[in-house]
Amino acid sequence: MQPYELTLAGAAAAIRAGELSPVELTESVLGRIGAVEDRLGAYVTLAADSARQAALRAEREIAAGRHRGPLHGIPFGLKDLIDAAGLPTTASSRVGAPHPPATDSAVAARLSAAGAVLLGKTHTHEFGYGLTTPQTRNARDHDRIAGGSSGGSAVAVAAGAATFALGTDTGGSIRVPAALNGVVGLKPTYGSLPLHGVTSLSWSLDHIGPLTRTVEDAALVLTALVGSQGPPGAAATTAPTVRSGPPAAPGPDLPPPESADLTGLRIGIPRQHYFERVDPGVEASVRAAIDQLHACGAELMDIDIPLARYLQATQWGLMVPEATAAHEQTLRSVPELYGEDVRVLLEAGALVPAGDYLRAQRSRALMREAWTEVFQQVDAVAAPSVPMAAVRAGQQSVQWPDGTVEAVSDAYVRLCAPANITGIPALSLPVGPDGTGLPAGLQLMARPFDEATVLRVGRAYETASGSVGGPVPVAA
Repeated sequence: MQPYELTLAGAAAAIRAGELSPVELTESVLGRIGAVEDRLGAYVTLAADSARQAALRAEREIAAGRHRGPLHGIPFGLKDLIDAAGLPTTASSRVGAPHPPATDSAVAARLSAAGAVLLGKTHTHEFGYGLTTPQTRNARDHDRIAGGSSGGSAVAVAAGAATFALGTDTGGSIRVPAALNGVVGLKPTYGSLPLHGVTSLSWSLDHIGPLTRTVEDAALVLTALVGSQGPPGAAATTAPTVRSGPPAAPGPDLPPPESADLTGLRIGIPRQHYFERVDPGVEASVRAAIDQLHACGAELMDIDIPLARYLQATQWGLMVPEATAAHEQTLRSVPELYGEDVRVLLEAGALVPAGDYLRAQRSRALMREAWTEVFQQVDAVAAPSVPMAAVRAGQQSVQWPDGTVEAVSDAYVRLCAPANITGIPALSLPVGPDGTGLPAGLQLMARPFDEATVLRVGRAYETASGSVGGPVPVAA
Protein backbone atom coordinates (compact mmCIF):
# COMPACT_ATOMS: atom_id res chain seq x y z
CA MET A 1 0.00 0.00 0.00
CA GLN A 2 1.25 3.45 -0.94
CA PRO A 3 1.08 6.19 1.71
CA TYR A 4 -1.51 8.17 -0.29
CA GLU A 5 -3.86 5.18 0.05
CA LEU A 6 -4.00 5.46 3.84
CA THR A 7 -6.98 6.88 5.66
CA LEU A 8 -6.34 9.85 7.91
CA ALA A 9 -6.53 7.65 11.00
CA GLY A 10 -4.18 5.10 9.44
CA ALA A 11 -1.67 7.73 8.39
CA ALA A 12 -1.81 9.43 11.79
CA ALA A 13 -1.16 6.14 13.58
CA ALA A 14 1.79 5.36 11.29
CA ILE A 15 3.28 8.81 11.83
CA ARG A 16 2.90 8.59 15.59
CA ALA A 17 4.52 5.12 15.60
CA GLY A 18 7.47 6.40 13.57
CA GLU A 19 6.60 4.12 10.65
CA LEU A 20 5.81 7.01 8.27
CA SER A 21 7.03 10.56 8.12
CA PRO A 22 4.94 13.60 7.12
CA VAL A 23 7.42 14.22 4.31
CA GLU A 24 6.94 10.70 2.92
CA LEU A 25 3.16 11.02 3.13
CA THR A 26 3.09 14.46 1.53
CA GLU A 27 5.41 13.42 -1.30
CA SER A 28 3.24 10.37 -1.93
CA VAL A 29 0.07 12.49 -2.15
CA LEU A 30 1.79 15.08 -4.35
CA GLY A 31 2.90 12.25 -6.62
CA ARG A 32 -0.67 11.02 -6.77
CA ILE A 33 -1.86 14.51 -7.71
CA GLY A 34 0.70 14.60 -10.51
CA ALA A 35 -0.55 11.25 -11.80
CA VAL A 36 -4.29 11.99 -11.83
CA GLU A 37 -4.89 15.74 -11.80
CA ASP A 38 -4.92 16.18 -15.59
CA ARG A 39 -7.83 13.72 -15.76
CA LEU A 40 -9.74 14.94 -12.71
CA GLY A 41 -9.26 18.70 -12.42
CA ALA A 42 -9.68 18.71 -8.63
CA TYR A 43 -7.31 21.61 -7.86
CA VAL A 44 -7.45 25.23 -8.94
CA THR A 45 -4.20 26.13 -7.09
CA LEU A 46 -1.47 23.71 -5.99
CA ALA A 47 0.99 24.81 -3.29
CA ALA A 48 3.52 22.02 -3.57
CA ASP A 49 6.55 23.98 -2.32
CA SER A 50 4.87 25.32 0.81
CA ALA A 51 3.34 21.87 1.45
CA ARG A 52 6.80 20.32 1.40
CA GLN A 53 8.06 22.98 3.81
CA ALA A 54 5.13 22.40 6.16
CA ALA A 55 5.64 18.62 6.03
CA LEU A 56 9.34 19.02 6.88
CA ARG A 57 8.46 21.33 9.75
CA ALA A 58 5.94 18.79 11.05
CA GLU A 59 8.50 15.99 10.77
CA ARG A 60 11.04 17.94 12.82
CA GLU A 61 8.47 18.88 15.47
CA ILE A 62 7.33 15.30 15.88
CA ALA A 63 10.91 14.05 16.05
CA ALA A 64 11.53 16.60 18.81
CA GLY A 65 8.58 15.24 20.80
CA ARG A 66 6.16 18.08 19.97
CA HIS A 67 3.35 16.02 18.46
CA ARG A 68 0.21 18.15 18.09
CA GLY A 69 -2.33 15.40 17.50
CA PRO A 70 -3.73 13.17 14.73
CA LEU A 71 -3.73 15.88 12.03
CA HIS A 72 -0.04 16.70 12.52
CA GLY A 73 1.70 16.16 9.18
CA ILE A 74 -1.49 15.16 7.32
CA PRO A 75 -1.92 16.72 3.82
CA PHE A 76 -5.29 18.22 2.96
CA GLY A 77 -7.14 20.28 0.35
CA LEU A 78 -9.13 23.45 0.97
CA LYS A 79 -12.16 24.47 -1.07
CA ASP A 80 -11.44 27.67 -2.95
CA LEU A 81 -14.05 29.65 -1.04
CA ILE A 82 -11.97 29.38 2.15
CA ASP A 83 -9.07 31.79 2.69
CA ALA A 84 -5.52 30.58 3.24
CA ALA A 85 -2.83 33.22 3.67
CA GLY A 86 -0.78 33.71 0.51
CA LEU A 87 -3.06 31.69 -1.79
CA PRO A 88 -5.66 33.44 -3.93
CA THR A 89 -9.31 32.75 -3.20
CA THR A 90 -10.80 32.71 -6.70
CA ALA A 91 -14.09 30.89 -5.97
CA SER A 92 -13.37 29.23 -9.34
CA SER A 93 -14.55 32.44 -10.97
CA ARG A 94 -13.14 35.22 -13.10
CA VAL A 95 -14.70 37.58 -10.55
CA GLY A 96 -12.56 36.14 -7.73
CA ALA A 97 -10.35 38.33 -5.57
CA PRO A 98 -7.16 39.29 -7.47
CA HIS A 99 -4.93 39.47 -4.39
CA PRO A 100 -4.18 36.61 -1.99
CA PRO A 101 -5.52 37.15 1.55
CA ALA A 102 -2.96 38.15 4.14
CA THR A 103 -4.47 35.96 6.86
CA ASP A 104 -5.99 32.51 7.18
CA SER A 105 -9.69 31.90 7.57
CA ALA A 106 -10.63 30.73 11.07
CA VAL A 107 -10.87 27.09 10.00
CA ALA A 108 -7.60 27.18 8.05
CA ALA A 109 -5.90 28.69 11.10
CA ARG A 110 -7.23 25.86 13.27
CA LEU A 111 -5.97 23.21 10.88
CA SER A 112 -2.59 24.95 10.75
CA ALA A 113 -2.49 24.96 14.56
CA ALA A 114 -3.19 21.21 14.44
CA GLY A 115 -0.16 20.79 12.18
CA ALA A 116 -2.03 19.79 9.00
CA VAL A 117 -0.25 20.31 5.66
CA LEU A 118 -2.11 22.41 3.07
CA LEU A 119 -1.70 21.03 -0.47
CA GLY A 120 -3.71 23.70 -2.28
CA LYS A 121 -7.17 25.01 -3.14
CA THR A 122 -9.77 22.74 -4.69
CA HIS A 123 -12.31 23.66 -7.36
CA THR A 124 -15.84 24.73 -6.53
CA HIS A 125 -18.84 25.43 -8.69
CA GLU A 126 -18.50 29.18 -9.24
CA PHE A 127 -19.00 30.90 -5.87
CA GLY A 128 -20.50 27.65 -4.58
CA TYR A 129 -23.66 28.37 -6.57
CA GLY A 130 -24.28 25.02 -8.25
CA LEU A 131 -24.16 21.28 -7.80
CA THR A 132 -21.94 20.07 -10.66
CA THR A 133 -18.45 21.70 -10.38
CA PRO A 134 -17.96 21.66 -14.18
CA GLN A 135 -14.15 22.02 -14.01
CA THR A 136 -13.87 18.68 -12.19
CA ARG A 137 -14.62 15.13 -13.31
CA ASN A 138 -16.16 12.38 -11.20
CA ALA A 139 -13.46 10.23 -9.59
CA ARG A 140 -15.20 7.00 -10.62
CA ASP A 141 -16.41 7.90 -14.11
CA HIS A 142 -14.87 10.86 -15.93
CA ASP A 143 -17.92 11.21 -18.17
CA ARG A 144 -20.07 12.06 -15.16
CA ILE A 145 -20.31 15.11 -12.92
CA ALA A 146 -18.30 15.42 -9.73
CA GLY A 147 -21.20 16.98 -7.88
CA GLY A 148 -20.92 20.28 -6.17
CA SER A 149 -20.24 22.68 -5.14
CA SER A 150 -17.40 21.05 -3.18
CA GLY A 151 -16.63 18.80 -6.13
CA GLY A 152 -12.89 19.38 -6.14
CA SER A 153 -12.59 18.47 -2.45
CA ALA A 154 -14.64 15.28 -2.83
CA VAL A 155 -12.76 14.12 -5.93
CA ALA A 156 -9.35 14.84 -4.38
CA VAL A 157 -10.21 12.70 -1.35
CA ALA A 158 -11.79 9.93 -3.43
CA ALA A 159 -8.75 9.70 -5.72
CA GLY A 160 -6.08 9.84 -2.99
CA ALA A 161 -5.06 13.36 -4.04
CA ALA A 162 -5.72 14.57 -0.48
CA THR A 163 -5.97 12.68 2.79
CA PHE A 164 -8.89 14.90 3.73
CA ALA A 165 -10.41 18.17 2.52
CA LEU A 166 -12.74 20.91 3.65
CA GLY A 167 -15.85 21.95 1.77
CA THR A 168 -18.83 24.22 2.29
CA ASP A 169 -22.51 23.29 2.23
CA THR A 170 -25.38 25.69 1.54
CA GLY A 171 -27.86 23.27 -0.03
CA GLY A 172 -25.97 19.98 -0.07
CA SER A 173 -22.59 21.06 -1.41
CA ILE A 174 -20.63 18.72 0.88
CA ARG A 175 -23.04 15.80 0.92
CA VAL A 176 -23.88 15.70 -2.80
CA PRO A 177 -20.29 15.34 -4.10
CA ALA A 178 -19.48 13.01 -1.20
CA ALA A 179 -22.32 10.71 -2.27
CA LEU A 180 -21.50 10.91 -5.98
CA ASN A 181 -17.79 10.09 -5.46
CA GLY A 182 -18.12 7.50 -2.71
CA VAL A 183 -16.61 9.39 0.25
CA VAL A 184 -17.83 10.67 3.61
CA GLY A 185 -19.12 14.22 3.93
CA LEU A 186 -20.15 15.92 7.18
CA LYS A 187 -22.19 19.11 7.46
CA PRO A 188 -22.01 20.08 11.14
CA THR A 189 -24.63 22.08 13.00
CA TYR A 190 -25.08 25.63 11.73
CA GLY A 191 -22.92 27.95 13.81
CA SER A 192 -20.66 25.26 15.26
CA LEU A 193 -17.75 26.30 13.03
CA PRO A 194 -16.81 29.91 12.24
CA LEU A 195 -17.32 31.34 8.74
CA HIS A 196 -14.71 34.08 9.20
CA GLY A 197 -12.62 34.22 6.01
CA VAL A 198 -15.08 32.19 3.91
CA THR A 199 -16.70 33.58 0.77
CA SER A 200 -20.41 33.48 1.51
CA LEU A 201 -23.14 32.23 -0.79
CA SER A 202 -26.10 32.49 1.59
CA TRP A 203 -25.20 33.69 5.07
CA SER A 204 -28.06 31.92 6.88
CA LEU A 205 -27.53 28.57 5.13
CA ASP A 206 -23.72 28.32 4.77
CA HIS A 207 -21.84 25.59 6.64
CA ILE A 208 -18.23 24.30 6.63
CA GLY A 209 -17.30 20.66 7.04
CA PRO A 210 -14.86 17.86 6.20
CA LEU A 211 -14.78 15.35 3.35
CA THR A 212 -12.91 12.17 4.24
CA ARG A 213 -12.67 8.49 3.36
CA THR A 214 -14.12 7.25 6.66
CA VAL A 215 -16.47 8.40 9.40
CA GLU A 216 -13.62 8.10 11.91
CA ASP A 217 -11.56 10.50 9.79
CA ALA A 218 -14.46 12.99 9.71
CA ALA A 219 -14.63 12.86 13.51
CA LEU A 220 -10.89 13.52 13.80
CA VAL A 221 -11.09 16.58 11.54
CA LEU A 222 -14.16 17.96 13.28
CA THR A 223 -12.50 17.49 16.67
CA ALA A 224 -9.52 19.56 15.51
CA LEU A 225 -11.77 22.26 14.06
CA VAL A 226 -13.95 22.56 17.14
CA GLY A 227 -11.35 21.89 19.80
CA SER A 228 -8.92 24.65 18.78
CA GLN A 229 -9.29 28.36 19.31
CA GLY A 230 -9.57 30.54 16.22
CA PRO A 231 -8.09 34.02 15.75
CA PRO A 232 -9.68 37.06 17.43
CA GLY A 233 -12.96 38.01 15.87
CA ALA A 234 -13.51 34.56 14.41
CA ALA A 235 -16.67 33.77 16.34
CA ALA A 236 -19.15 31.39 14.78
CA THR A 237 -22.33 32.62 13.17
CA THR A 238 -25.47 32.43 15.27
CA ALA A 239 -26.63 28.86 15.77
CA PRO A 240 -30.26 27.73 15.83
CA THR A 241 -31.93 28.31 19.17
CA VAL A 242 -34.55 25.59 18.86
CA ARG A 243 -33.22 22.33 20.30
CA SER A 244 -34.65 19.04 21.48
CA GLY A 245 -33.03 18.15 24.78
CA PRO A 246 -29.52 19.11 25.88
CA PRO A 247 -27.10 19.49 22.96
CA ALA A 248 -24.17 17.12 22.68
CA ALA A 249 -21.64 19.73 21.61
CA PRO A 250 -18.88 18.37 19.39
CA GLY A 251 -15.48 18.27 21.00
CA PRO A 252 -12.42 16.16 21.76
CA ASP A 253 -14.49 13.06 22.64
CA LEU A 254 -16.15 12.86 19.22
CA PRO A 255 -14.52 9.75 17.69
CA PRO A 256 -17.17 7.03 17.93
CA PRO A 257 -16.50 3.65 19.53
CA GLU A 258 -15.24 0.65 17.59
CA SER A 259 -18.38 -1.28 18.54
CA ALA A 260 -21.16 -1.52 15.97
CA ASP A 261 -23.75 -1.93 18.72
CA LEU A 262 -26.64 0.54 18.29
CA THR A 263 -28.93 -1.08 20.86
CA GLY A 264 -31.37 1.42 22.32
CA LEU A 265 -30.93 3.97 19.52
CA ARG A 266 -34.09 5.06 17.71
CA ILE A 267 -33.67 5.81 14.00
CA GLY A 268 -36.47 7.47 12.06
CA ILE A 269 -37.25 6.41 8.49
CA PRO A 270 -39.20 9.08 6.58
CA ARG A 271 -42.55 8.11 5.13
CA GLN A 272 -42.50 10.93 2.58
CA HIS A 273 -40.18 13.34 0.75
CA TYR A 274 -36.90 11.42 1.09
CA PHE A 275 -37.97 8.31 -0.79
CA GLU A 276 -40.11 10.08 -3.40
CA ARG A 277 -38.66 10.34 -6.92
CA VAL A 278 -35.58 8.32 -5.99
CA ASP A 279 -33.77 6.00 -8.40
CA PRO A 280 -34.65 2.36 -7.57
CA GLY A 281 -30.98 1.37 -7.36
CA VAL A 282 -30.22 4.20 -4.94
CA GLU A 283 -33.26 3.38 -2.83
CA ALA A 284 -32.31 -0.30 -2.68
CA SER A 285 -28.77 0.56 -1.55
CA VAL A 286 -29.99 2.97 1.13
CA ARG A 287 -32.64 0.61 2.47
CA ALA A 288 -30.07 -2.20 2.63
CA ALA A 289 -27.85 0.12 4.70
CA ILE A 290 -30.79 0.92 6.98
CA ASP A 291 -31.39 -2.81 7.43
CA GLN A 292 -27.74 -3.07 8.48
CA LEU A 293 -28.34 -0.43 11.16
CA HIS A 294 -31.30 -2.47 12.39
CA ALA A 295 -29.05 -5.54 12.53
CA CYS A 296 -26.70 -3.49 14.72
CA GLY A 297 -29.51 -3.14 17.26
CA ALA A 298 -31.13 0.16 16.27
CA GLU A 299 -34.90 0.46 16.54
CA LEU A 300 -36.42 1.66 13.26
CA MET A 301 -39.43 3.95 13.43
CA ASP A 302 -41.49 5.39 10.59
CA ILE A 303 -41.76 9.17 10.85
CA ASP A 304 -43.47 12.01 9.00
CA ILE A 305 -41.33 14.83 7.63
CA PRO A 306 -42.95 18.11 8.70
CA LEU A 307 -43.93 20.71 6.11
CA ALA A 308 -42.28 18.63 3.38
CA ARG A 309 -44.14 20.30 0.52
CA TYR A 310 -42.59 23.67 1.44
CA LEU A 311 -38.97 22.55 1.77
CA GLN A 312 -37.64 23.45 -1.66
CA ALA A 313 -39.55 26.73 -1.84
CA THR A 314 -38.10 27.71 1.54
CA GLN A 315 -34.55 26.74 0.51
CA TRP A 316 -34.65 28.75 -2.70
CA GLY A 317 -36.57 31.58 -1.03
CA LEU A 318 -33.72 32.04 1.43
CA MET A 319 -30.71 31.24 -0.74
CA VAL A 320 -31.47 33.17 -3.93
CA PRO A 321 -31.99 36.67 -2.48
CA GLU A 322 -29.16 36.26 0.04
CA ALA A 323 -26.74 35.24 -2.72
CA THR A 324 -27.79 38.18 -4.86
CA ALA A 325 -27.29 40.59 -1.97
CA ALA A 326 -23.75 39.27 -1.47
CA HIS A 327 -22.93 39.86 -5.15
CA GLU A 328 -24.83 43.11 -5.63
CA GLN A 329 -21.87 45.34 -6.44
CA THR A 330 -19.96 43.01 -8.78
CA LEU A 331 -23.15 41.91 -10.51
CA ARG A 332 -23.74 45.53 -11.45
CA SER A 333 -20.16 46.35 -12.40
CA VAL A 334 -18.84 43.19 -14.12
CA PRO A 335 -21.80 40.90 -14.91
CA GLU A 336 -19.98 39.52 -17.97
CA LEU A 337 -17.34 37.89 -15.76
CA TYR A 338 -19.84 35.47 -14.23
CA GLY A 339 -20.66 32.13 -15.79
CA GLU A 340 -24.08 32.19 -17.42
CA ASP A 341 -25.71 29.74 -15.01
CA VAL A 342 -24.60 31.68 -11.94
CA ARG A 343 -25.36 35.08 -13.44
CA VAL A 344 -28.93 34.04 -14.26
CA LEU A 345 -29.51 32.90 -10.66
CA LEU A 346 -28.04 36.11 -9.27
CA GLU A 347 -30.19 38.24 -11.57
CA ALA A 348 -33.26 36.25 -10.58
CA GLY A 349 -32.55 36.95 -6.93
CA ALA A 350 -32.93 40.67 -7.54
CA LEU A 351 -36.56 40.02 -8.51
CA VAL A 352 -37.56 38.26 -5.28
CA PRO A 353 -39.88 40.54 -3.28
CA ALA A 354 -38.94 41.28 0.31
CA GLY A 355 -42.22 39.75 1.43
CA ASP A 356 -41.31 36.41 -0.14
CA TYR A 357 -37.95 36.40 1.64
CA LEU A 358 -39.64 37.16 4.95
CA ARG A 359 -42.15 34.38 4.36
CA ALA A 360 -39.26 31.98 3.73
CA GLN A 361 -37.73 33.05 7.04
CA ARG A 362 -41.04 32.41 8.79
CA SER A 363 -41.29 29.02 7.09
CA ARG A 364 -37.82 28.12 8.35
CA ALA A 365 -38.79 29.02 11.91
CA LEU A 366 -41.82 26.74 11.68
CA MET A 367 -39.69 23.94 10.26
CA ARG A 368 -37.15 24.19 13.06
CA GLU A 369 -39.93 23.92 15.61
CA ALA A 370 -41.46 20.95 13.80
CA TRP A 371 -38.14 19.10 13.49
CA THR A 372 -37.68 19.57 17.23
CA GLU A 373 -40.75 17.41 17.66
CA VAL A 374 -39.29 14.80 15.28
CA PHE A 375 -36.21 14.48 17.49
CA GLN A 376 -38.39 13.97 20.53
CA GLN A 377 -39.44 10.71 18.88
CA VAL A 378 -36.11 9.52 17.47
CA ASP A 379 -32.37 9.99 18.00
CA ALA A 380 -31.47 10.13 14.31
CA VAL A 381 -33.06 10.13 10.87
CA ALA A 382 -31.76 7.92 8.04
CA ALA A 383 -32.51 8.66 4.38
CA PRO A 384 -30.85 8.95 0.96
CA SER A 385 -28.33 11.78 0.49
CA VAL A 386 -29.14 12.07 -3.22
CA PRO A 387 -32.02 10.72 -5.32
CA MET A 388 -29.74 9.40 -8.06
CA ALA A 389 -26.10 8.63 -8.73
CA ALA A 390 -23.90 10.98 -10.76
CA VAL A 391 -25.47 12.01 -14.05
CA ARG A 392 -23.46 12.44 -17.24
CA ALA A 393 -21.77 15.78 -17.76
CA GLY A 394 -24.07 18.20 -19.54
CA GLN A 395 -27.31 16.52 -18.51
CA GLN A 396 -29.75 19.21 -17.45
CA SER A 397 -32.81 17.27 -16.29
CA VAL A 398 -34.06 13.87 -15.22
CA GLN A 399 -37.41 12.24 -15.97
CA TRP A 400 -38.89 10.10 -13.21
CA PRO A 401 -41.11 7.06 -13.76
CA ASP A 402 -44.23 9.08 -12.86
CA GLY A 403 -43.49 11.39 -15.79
CA THR A 404 -42.17 14.25 -13.67
CA VAL A 405 -39.28 16.12 -15.27
CA GLU A 406 -36.92 17.69 -12.75
CA ALA A 407 -33.84 19.87 -13.18
CA VAL A 408 -30.67 18.07 -12.08
CA SER A 409 -29.84 20.85 -9.62
CA ASP A 410 -33.30 20.65 -8.05
CA ALA A 411 -33.03 16.88 -7.75
CA TYR A 412 -29.70 16.97 -5.95
CA VAL A 413 -30.63 19.77 -3.54
CA ARG A 414 -34.04 18.29 -2.71
CA LEU A 415 -32.91 15.74 -0.12
CA CYS A 416 -30.15 17.86 1.40
CA ALA A 417 -32.05 21.14 1.86
CA PRO A 418 -33.87 20.24 5.11
CA ALA A 419 -30.61 20.05 7.07
CA ASN A 420 -29.52 23.45 5.76
CA ILE A 421 -32.86 25.10 6.50
CA THR A 422 -32.99 23.74 10.05
CA GLY A 423 -29.23 23.81 10.70
CA ILE A 424 -29.12 20.23 12.02
CA PRO A 425 -25.99 18.09 11.54
CA ALA A 426 -26.03 15.75 8.54
CA LEU A 427 -23.58 13.04 7.49
CA SER A 428 -23.38 11.35 4.09
CA LEU A 429 -21.52 8.06 3.82
CA PRO A 430 -21.14 5.81 0.79
CA VAL A 431 -23.46 2.88 0.22
CA GLY A 432 -24.16 0.83 -2.86
CA PRO A 433 -23.23 0.65 -5.60
CA ASP A 434 -26.51 1.35 -7.35
CA GLY A 435 -27.60 -0.60 -10.41
CA THR A 436 -25.05 1.19 -12.62
CA GLY A 437 -22.07 0.44 -10.38
CA LEU A 438 -21.88 3.99 -9.04
CA PRO A 439 -21.98 4.92 -5.35
CA ALA A 440 -24.93 6.41 -3.54
CA GLY A 441 -25.11 8.07 -0.15
CA LEU A 442 -26.82 7.27 3.15
CA GLN A 443 -27.70 10.50 4.97
CA LEU A 444 -27.87 10.56 8.75
CA MET A 445 -29.31 13.53 10.64
CA ALA A 446 -29.68 14.34 14.34
CA ARG A 447 -30.72 17.17 16.65
CA PRO A 448 -28.58 20.35 16.70
CA PHE A 449 -25.08 19.88 18.14
CA ASP A 450 -25.50 16.12 18.31
CA GLU A 451 -22.77 15.32 15.79
CA ALA A 452 -21.75 12.50 18.11
CA THR A 453 -24.88 10.52 17.22
CA VAL A 454 -24.55 10.75 13.42
CA LEU A 455 -20.88 9.81 13.72
CA ARG A 456 -21.68 6.90 16.02
CA VAL A 457 -24.32 5.54 13.62
CA GLY A 458 -22.13 6.08 10.58
CA ARG A 459 -19.16 4.38 12.21
CA ALA A 460 -21.35 1.43 13.24
CA TYR A 461 -22.44 0.99 9.63
CA GLU A 462 -18.85 1.10 8.38
CA THR A 463 -17.74 -1.41 10.99
CA ALA A 464 -20.61 -3.83 10.43
CA SER A 465 -20.56 -3.64 6.63
CA GLY A 466 -16.80 -3.55 6.17
CA SER A 467 -17.31 -0.79 3.63
CA VAL A 468 -14.17 1.22 4.37
CA GLY A 469 -11.78 1.23 1.42
CA GLY A 470 -8.89 3.12 -0.12
CA PRO A 471 -8.94 5.61 -2.98
CA VAL A 472 -10.86 4.66 -6.09
CA PRO A 473 -9.01 3.60 -9.25
CA VAL A 474 -8.69 6.51 -11.68
CA ALA A 475 -9.22 5.50 -15.30
CA ALA A 476 -6.79 6.51 -18.01
